[in-house]
Amino acid sequence: MKVKCVLCDTIEELENSSLHAKRLRNSKLRMYLCNSCYERIAQRTKERHETGNFHLYKENKQDDDII
Repeated sequence: MKVKCVLCDTIEELENSSLHAKRLRNSKLRMYLCNSCYERIAQRTKERHETGNFHLYKENKQDDDII
């Protein structure tokens, strides 16, 4: 399966039976990132997180007593 990175537009080949390829096929909203872009984003996110100004906001879900 040929996939294209959404950030750097490089085209790579994934094995058709791999889990990542199956997830991309079944969910059309998933984006593919090549390894270099994924590592770069992970590194910069860790750097921002270490500054103390980076916050992950969790969705507030309310519990239903009916269910």
